[in-house]
Amino acid sequence: MKGILISLQAEALKIYRSRVFWVSIAFFAFVPCMMGLLMFVQKNPEIASRLGMIGTKSTMVRFGEPNWSNYLILISESVAAIGLIGYGFVTAWSFGREYTDHTIKDILSLPVPRGSIVMAKFAAITLWSILLSFVFLLVALLIGKVIQLTGWSDEVILHSLLKFAITSLLTILLLPPVAFFACYGKGVLLPMGFVILTLLMANFTGLVGLGPYFPWAIPGIFSTTGGAGGPGLFPVSYIILITTGLAGLASTLAWWQFADHK
Repeated sequence: MKGILISLQAEALKIYRSRVFWVSIAFFAFVPCMMGLLMFVQKNPEIASRLGMIGTKSTMVRFGEPNWSNYLILISESVAAIGLIGYGFVTAWSFGREYTDHTIKDILSLPVPRGSIVMAKFAAITLWSILLSFVFLLVALLIGKVIQLTGWSDEVILHSLLKFAITSLLTILLLPPVAFFACYGKGVLLPMGFVILTLLMANFTGLVGLGPYFPWAIPGIFSTTGGAGGPGLFPVSYIILITTGLAGLASTLAWWQFADHK
């Protein structure tokens, strides 16, 4: 446990001092601003013609009524997709940078169990992803207040916040396979290619009705249906997702323990 805490402290310091950390926060703050702008244009159709392409896009995308309920549904759906990319990138960077910066041998020579280093990295990535989710949600709520959306109620907000939190958690649980591919590819390119592939496959499996059985499609389906009681997911869906995450964790631990890191 002591080794994990020491490694976590070192990992947190590396993340905090990196530009990637601040760029990721800026990205997760920027996305809800754009969604709020589209919702604002939809709420005020008289200015759509003045905004050219933005106005045209906002009329093409159907959000439903511009109120808090539909806005927060959109936010939950978006974090499922943005999270796959954003959380996946920070995972790929955290593990892949050790190879691109040629620091992997220095880390492996430290008097700390390799498993502790891996678990510390996953703990840091999880906390980082939770922070990004919080930034995403906080900015979204502020934008909703600024554009004065209607339909605010404690029931709607609590239900939407719970759905957002679970959607983010389900997405975070899928990060270990990305870490494995970062180690296997010894860099960032292979895991990011894997992230893009899973995003494309999530959309495809959703179209053909196989989404509930494809791990990377499950967070997006949950954000639209609201859970196992909805029309899209089944209890086995969550088993598949958790099993995928655990398999990625076990594979990453095994790689650090037994693979050739030359």
